[in-house]
Amino acid sequence: MIIASICQREIVTLAADASLREAACSMREHHVGALVVTDATAPARVVGVITDRDLAIDVLAQGLNANGMCVGQLVHGSAIAVSGNASLQQAVAAMESGGVRRLLVTGEDGRVIGLVSVDDLVDAIAAELTGLARALRSGIARENVERPAVAPEPVDRPVFLPLGTLGMH
Repeated sequence: MIIASICQREIVTLAADASLREAACSMREHHVGALVVTDATAPARVVGVITDRDLAIDVLAQGLNANGMCVGQLVHGSAIAVSGNASLQQAVAAMESGGVRRLLVTGEDGRVIGLVSVDDLVDAIAAELTGLARALRSGIARENVERPAVAPEPVDRPVFLPLGTLGMH
């Protein structure tokens, strides 16, 4: 399975010079926990991702004045992205190495085509495990239909084993 097949294609963007209040309002309005932050002077250029967790941990928990801050101030380092052709394992590795819970997903031309979260990956992995469990159950059911149960023949007399075969000396 490739990441492009499970990523969220409808991403919400916000310019880096937008206020934190605008970010929170946008998250609420669009029912999302992350916004793709774009360069204020070049909106097609992505500079990072801001999350609801960034607002809570980096601003509110630190007692910072949110009124004087803009979204771009919360973007840490460079944006972490994977190709839409990346596997689930590659996406997990990118999240692990980058210490993030969301990744930008890019198309062949390098442009952002979506966003994938830990929740998306867990859902995809769970679906694959569910399919595997169904395969195991259907295999067992098939075996039961193809081979009727055969009861073992009862033993009429005691079985004597030589000493030492059961761990006795």
